[in-house]
Formats: sequence, C-alpha cells, structure tokens
Amino acid sequence: MARYTGPKTKIARKFGDPIFGPDGSFEKKNYPPGQHGNGRRRGKKSEYAIQLAEKQKAKYTYGILERQFSNMFKKASSSKGITGEVLLQLCEARLDNVVFRLGIAGGRRAARQLVSHRHITVNGELVNIPSYHVKPGDVIGVREKSKSVSVITDAISSRKDQYEWVEWNNSTMTGTYLSTPQRAMIPETIKEQLIVELYSK
Repeated sequence: MARYTGPKTKIARKFGDPIFGPDGSFEKKNYPPGQHGNGRRRGKKSEYAIQLAEKQKAKYTYGILERQFSNMFKKASSSKGITGEVLLQLCEARLDNVVFRLGIAGGRRAARQLVSHRHITVNGELVNIPSYHVKPGDVIGVREKSKSVSVITDAISSRKDQYEWVEWNNSTMTGTYLSTPQRAMIPETIKEQLIVELYSK
C-alpha cells in the first residue's frame, strides 16, 4: 500500500476527527463521506471494526504505513511500560513528527517532505529519513542553505502550539527534543488500548 496523498478532509470525516489539524471543510461536514454519511442507515460496528478503525486513524494521523506500524507495535510490546503509551511515544519520536511539533512545518505531510528533501539536520548531520528515531537531547535544525526557504520561514512565523517535550530556538532555527512525552501530554485523540487489543488477537 502506498502512502496516502489524497484529500485530507475525506479521511478526517471518516474518523469523525480533524486528525490533520484545523479544517474548515470538516467543520461544515462533520459526518462520514458517502451518500449515507449523514443518514441513519449505518449499522452498529463490531468490536473488531472499532479496533481496526482506531489503528487506521493512528496510521493516517502520523503518516505511517502498515508494515512500519506493525514493526513499531512489536517494538512497543517488547519494551518496558504500557504498550499503547509506548507505541504513541515511538510515533512522536519520528523525525517528521518532531519537525512538525517544533513548528518547522505546518503539518506532518509537509514535515515529511522537508526531511526527505534534505532540509533538516539532527545534531548537525543531514538526515533525510522521516522515520528516523529522535532521542532525548537530540538537536533538530534547519540546514544552513534552507533557512530562507519560504515554506519553512512561513511555518515558523505562524507557529502557535508549544509542547512541553520540545524547545525551539528562533535565533539559531534549531529545536531540542527534551524528553519522551507522557501520554497526557500527547494531544492526539487516539484510543491506543483498542490498537493493543487488535494486535493481541
């Protein structure tokens, strides 16, 4: 399966949650897409369907493919701590997600492109792998030649959210991944326990 690059609002409506960020179109049509989306003909979902939908929601939110997600779950289940929480922490530690959290990009899709197109450094070294695992203390920066790129400067100038586990230095255009976020700090409305139950079958 290729990475999804289609309409974001359609996916947000499918899950009933603006998973890609504020979306005016979603607010206008906050119900599933399709001719019966706003009707009453949708039957009750099975337990499996609910669990599967939650996994798909997490994958779309973070832009992760099935095999990558499955491997991350295996890593989370073999780690110390609560499996679901560790899974989300691994998602948050991806380089493309950290670039998004720092405000260098307006969304995760844009952050992934910046990383792939060699605009981002980690501890001074160029890294072009979006799934690269960032560790506490790592310094993520914008490559010197890319500091004037309009997509990056526009995103930084309009950044609003401040997250406790990352710190941004505007003068050097670098950010630090301070620590692994606790579940209560992660704003995503993902019910990770449902994903754990799905994989445990």
